[in-house]
Order: sequence, then structure tokens, then C-alpha cells
Amino acid sequence: MHVVAGVLLDASGRILIAQRPPGKHLADMWEFPGGKLEPGESAVSALERELEEELGIAVDPATFEALIRVPWRYGDRDMLLEAVLVRGWKGEPEALDAAAIAWHEAASVDATLLAPADRPILAALRLPRHYAISPAHASPDEAAAWAHAALDRGERLLQLRLPAEPFETVRGVAAAILPDVRRHGAQLLLNRDVAGAEALGIGVHLASGQLREWTERPLPLSVPVGASCHDAAELELASRLGCDFATLSPVLATTSHPGVEPLGWPRFGRLAEAASLPVYALGGVGPEALPEARMHAAQGVAGITAFR
Repeated sequence: MHVVAGVLLDASGRILIAQRPPGKHLADMWEFPGGKLEPGESAVSALERELEEELGIAVDPATFEALIRVPWRYGDRDMLLEAVLVRGWKGEPEALDAAAIAWHEAASVDATLLAPADRPILAALRLPRHYAISPAHASPDEAAAWAHAALDRGERLLQLRLPAEPFETVRGVAAAILPDVRRHGAQLLLNRDVAGAEALGIGVHLASGQLREWTERPLPLSVPVGASCHDAAELELASRLGCDFATLSPVLATTSHPGVEPLGWPRFGRLAEAASLPVYALGGVGPEALPEARMHAAQGVAGITAFR
């Protein structure tokens, strides 16, 4: 089943969500408005039709922008949910086919109220295009300086990764930089340290091996959970665990892993498009690769050296 959803963005950057009516599957949960494609219908035409029927508005396809494609399964039903940003329309949206509609800042939406397939759409809206990772061999003081500099130049999603340091030391660095992180409206994730992230009220980035150690999402939906992935099986595990996003690597050859065969952009694109969560390109890429990454279904680019 191919479904298209419209993510309406108003002039102030708010998004519109709709509540499913009583008697329908997932009744009372919230979602992004849209519906199924009819036979032979394009996603653009279906979205125009659905938003007119559900909200009473005439959308402008010239303002459409692809956001994310989410393969999903509800019970024995397979679905492809295609989310499209919509920035232009005529008319005032009304709840013609929903119990209610509401405008929210993306950051203020309670993800637990959304239908499960719509949560990756919200994650894609919230996540920036860059994911900066601290230099692995930095000292604690150098890592703190790196974080402050990254925030000052506009990075809003940071991973603190100091594999040579004990968790307690890394937690101390995180606690020290956290006020600056929050002042900038950014998100900080600890590498692998779920307990530390829980104690500090921040996110965690799971190593690929941890994806098999957990049977459910390790932290609440209010903080980000990322995962390191290298193939389709790991991306599927990250999705089942309820991770908000994944890094997929290595896209290109890297000096840090000279013996690892890179995915290349075509394979990366196939894996990212088939994943049910936003995916960052990692490995041999930097900010300059963002247009290429976006063309291959990436949420954005992640890196260490290129993000200093």
C-alpha cells in the first residue's frame, strides 16, 4: 500500500497534524494528513486530492519537497509512507476528515501521540542536516573546546565520542558543556553510554553491536537515540528498536578504516531509501557532500575530521 502524507509548514515554521477519527485503525492517534494512492495516480496528484478532501485546501505542487520515505508494517499489512513538505496552499485548513487538527512547532510534538509510522517523519523534521562527532583521540579539555566551537559555528546535533576515556570522564565533559548545548537549542548524544545519557537527560548513539543487546528503545522518545549501521540488517534492527536515526558507513574510502570496502553512493542510496528511519551518510564525507547525500536519500551528512 502506497500512502502519501503532506507535512504542511506555515510561515512561522509550525507543522499541521491531524487526529484519526473514532472507528478507524489507530483511532485517536495523530498523524500527518494524506492517504492512499489510487491506481495509476502519482504521489503529487494523490497529495493534492487528499489534502483537498481532508483539509479543504488547494496545495501548490511547486512548493513540494520530498522529506522521507518510510517502509512500514502494521500487522500483516505492508505500507510505503511517502512524506512531502508542503509550503504553499490556498484556503484555511479544516478538520473535514479528522477528529481534530492542530498546529505545533516540530520540537513540541509529543511523539508518543503519533501513529508509529509517522514518528520517523517527525524525526526527519527535527533533525538537522549535519551530525558532528567529536575527534576520537581528543583529551577531555579538547573535546569540550571542540563542542563549544561546533555550537558557535551552527552545529545542532553533536555526539561526544571519546573511546579511550572511561564513561565517567566523558559524562563529566558532557555535564560541563550541557548548558551551552541547551542555550543553543542543540542536542548532545553520548557514544554507547545509555546509563550516562539517562542520568544527564540527553541522547545516546548506540554501537552496531548494541542493537542486538536491547529489545526495546533504551531511552524515552523525548531524547534522541541514534545507531551506527553498516548494512540493511543493522538498519532494520535500528528501526525495530525505535531509534530516531542511524549513520550508515563507510560511504567513501577513509584513512581511519583502510581495509573496509566503501558502500559508494548508489548502494548507500538504495539502503537509505529502504530504511524506515532517517539515515546520515558517514565515512569520507563532509559538509560539501550534503547535496550528493540528499540526492541519495540521506537525512544529511555526519563526520569527525570534516566537521572540525
